[in-house]
Amino acid sequence: MTQQHIDGAALLNEVEAFHRRFNVFPTQAAYVAVALWDAHAHLIDSFDSTPRIAFLSPEPGSGKSRALEVMETLVPNKMAAVDASPSALFRAVSGVDGDRPTIIFDEIDTVFGPKAGDNEQLRGFLNAGHRRGRLMYRCVGDGANQTVQGFPSYCAVAMAGLGSLPDTILTRSVIVRMRRRARNEKVEPYRIGDHEKEGHAIRDRLAAWADQVREEVRGARPEMPEGVTDRPADVWEPLLAVADAAGGDWPKRARIACAELVRASQADDKGSLGIRLLTDLRDHVLIGVDKLPTIAILDRLNALEDAPWADLHGKPLDSRRLSKMLREYMTADNEPIVSRNIRTAGGILKGYFAQDLQDAWVRYCPPPPQQSATSATPLQPSSQHPLA
Repeated sequence: MTQQHIDGAALLNEVEAFHRRFNVFPTQAAYVAVALWDAHAHLIDSFDSTPRIAFLSPEPGSGKSRALEVMETLVPNKMAAVDASPSALFRAVSGVDGDRPTIIFDEIDTVFGPKAGDNEQLRGFLNAGHRRGRLMYRCVGDGANQTVQGFPSYCAVAMAGLGSLPDTILTRSVIVRMRRRARNEKVEPYRIGDHEKEGHAIRDRLAAWADQVREEVRGARPEMPEGVTDRPADVWEPLLAVADAAGGDWPKRARIACAELVRASQADDKGSLGIRLLTDLRDHVLIGVDKLPTIAILDRLNALEDAPWADLHGKPLDSRRLSKMLREYMTADNEPIVSRNIRTAGGILKGYFAQDLQDAWVRYCPPPPQQSATSATPLQPSSQHPLA
């Protein structure tokens, strides 16, 4: 019996409408991304990578868990993993392809939050599982009979938590920054007994549609919006391939959402602490000067509002930490960035030259903001640090 053709665009509209009944997302782009992610989970064997999706907020009560609850009804083989051990995840994902779970990880901040300590096994699992074919190697067996076994880690993962995530996971994720509903933002109460079956019915149609377009999306290389390259392009490639296969207005909506959410992630996420340091040096410290002593640089950095430098693990940035961070980056001559002697009115002081940082600024920092007349004014050193 010939299977009835499923209109992919209409189906994605239905997925989006189902979320809108119960979720208030911060932007229209978030609804598009979430609907595409739900559909991509049924097709991950057709892609080289699978983006994580992360619902993050600064405060509880922002709708993150509800977003995951709705998502659970729409994705294949959902596995709630809030308290699952890395070993359990390895074994669950290493099952046969048809049983590969979609991992739903609520309260991810309990794993990576500031009080949770490092969890390198789980972080490694989430990083490796982004790319098809990556194995996690573990010793299995007892005592002298242990052998090394590779466990597949490729699977779709949706997360929710307070605060942020490690940079290595953020850059592999579509980020939806949730916020509490305003008084005028209404949603339908979500009842598992009433609404789970509705979600499962949509899920089953998504699975049938995935079978219909599986070969079409396999190996697809969708056109990216201008400026979306490298890791963001890896993240969005499967979602744009889904949109192109669905047709209708989804290809256009998907690219608008992609550009918007990538820009937002680059603005909200300062990247690694090292990139934040480079960017602050370029945009706020070494403006209009070609060099500054280390003591003056630290003064300026630690005085910046909305910057982490005055309170790094309970104390301000110092010269030792500054030196360690900058040595990770190279000059145009492929030498580590290090402090050099600067002649000042008060003698010779150690400091940094803008020319040594120029190559790192170009390679790692986002484009500089448009400078106003005020921001372009050369930074003047404080009177207590005499400079030449």
